[in-house]
Amino acid sequence: QVQLVESGGGLVQAGGSLRLSCAASGLTFSRYTTGWFRQAPGKEREFVARINWSGGSTSYADSVKGRFTISRDNAKNTMYLQMSSLKTEDTAVYYCASKWPLSSDYDYWGQGTQVTVSS
Repeated sequence: QVQLVESGGGLVQAGGSLRLSCAASGLTFSRYTTGWFRQAPGKEREFVARINWSGGSTSYADSVKGRFTISRDNAKNTMYLQMSSLKTEDTAVYYCASKWPLSSDYDYWGQGTQVTVSS
């Protein structure tokens, strides 16, 4: 079955950096659009970043633009999110997800990894 497993979360001070990874299995990873989402306590899940199947096209939420970089390595079936200049408001559970390129909804989700940014 399809599995997406996030890793790399943790506790970091404001201004610091973290790199999240999302390892995929059970699907032809290189054919899927993949993305990162996050959910803070008491808030709805929100979009963070998206990358197309080849890595040639990316998009970001305005709140993370210029600070976060999404990338992927199809040979390793892995997607990354490099997070820099972290703010306390970036604290959330971060989820990776994948979808068929023409689909409007994400089909597969990971279990999430906690990112906590302290002041």
